[in-house]
Amino acid sequence: MSLAGRIRDLKTGFTSTFWVANTLELFERLAFYGSKAILAVYVAEKIGLGAQLAATLVGAFSGVLYSLPIVAGTFVDRYGFRRTLAACFAFFTVGYFLIGLAGLSMGQPVVDVFGKGPYITGVLFLTAAGGSLIKPCIVGTVANTSTEQTRSLGYSIYYTLVNLGGALGPILALQIREGMGIEYVLIMSSITSLCMLIGTLLFFREPVTREPGGRSLPQVFRDMVLVFGNFRFILFLVIFSGFYIMFWQIFYSLPFYARESLRFEQFELLETVDAATIILLTVPLTALAKSLRPITAMATGFGIAGLAWLLIPLAPSPGMVVAAVALFAIGEGLMAPRFYEYVAGLAPKEQVGTYMGFAFLPVAIGSFAAGPLAGWLVSTFVQGGGNPQHMWLVVSAVGLVSTIAMILYNALLVRDGDPGTARG
Repeated sequence: MSLAGRIRDLKTGFTSTFWVANTLELFERLAFYGSKAILAVYVAEKIGLGAQLAATLVGAFSGVLYSLPIVAGTFVDRYGFRRTLAACFAFFTVGYFLIGLAGLSMGQPVVDVFGKGPYITGVLFLTAAGGSLIKPCIVGTVANTSTEQTRSLGYSIYYTLVNLGGALGPILALQIREGMGIEYVLIMSSITSLCMLIGTLLFFREPVTREPGGRSLPQVFRDMVLVFGNFRFILFLVIFSGFYIMFWQIFYSLPFYARESLRFEQFELLETVDAATIILLTVPLTALAKSLRPITAMATGFGIAGLAWLLIPLAPSPGMVVAAVALFAIGEGLMAPRFYEYVAGLAPKEQVGTYMGFAFLPVAIGSFAAGPLAGWLVSTFVQGGGNPQHMWLVVSAVGLVSTIAMILYNALLVRDGDPGTARG
């Protein structure tokens, strides 16, 4: 499409609700990644639970948040986009505040009633459960407020704004942590969520759904059982989760490594590199990925992402960490455009929606696994007397094993006619 055509689509191809929803998503991601940037360090040091338990809890937090969208779509079907989105921001407002309250002197009497561990666990899971509503709300709104001709552009705008929030959130978190204290990063996320709640109530208009009549919760669970019965598909998702085991180390173990091994206190800056690289290189990486078979693009991306971590032990420094994370992002940029295409292609025509809901499962599995792994890496190599550089050999091994698994999957289980066998 010509540049003039794209500009025309930007002006006429989307409703006002599309732009409202994407603006809400930008600031929601800013709040999420701002809090995510410091959450492991906050729970470990400010709350005092230690790196091992902190990383495990923070990993479970994201695991829950990304696994529940599989069923959260039923709430959108039943209550509508606007009310569900408002409920999500209300949960985020209360949840982020309660997490931050544990680090404030005024919150200590409340925390003491429950104990630090039970209190933080409870408020983390409260926030994750409510926050899981955001994905079906925003993605569904994008689908229902764009035309067939502009939907691809609409998802590109959505993906870009997600990464923009991911890049800006940690930078804002750094300013607040240094200027006010680490606990106030969570308060910032709470205030931002409150503003998004008000914005939803004032400006968000219920989109006209293209497929009226959603599925009930029992229907969702029946469909989930059918999907879990597809061994080939579930195996693919489990293999792909290896990428997210690596990705979440940027937030779970890298902050401890940067501060304690590299003596680099502004660790949030390192956490912005992945999203910033994706924003800068989305167009050329998407074009390159499109010229490859989906399986080839994903395996290549896995290999690059896995090898990226080997740069850090070669010359441990903040600059080399930046290079490693940027190279990791290049691998991510090759995989991401073809992953969703591949998932949609594997799905039976009558179950595309259900299968696409499962596309978030690797993010969840990766987070559940990445948390305990990060805790072990930090306690063993950073704080336990081991060689800190060796932790990145372990992270790299995850990526390389996943690459081999993807190649074997392609060789043994991919059939002629699958979406992985055709070029883009």
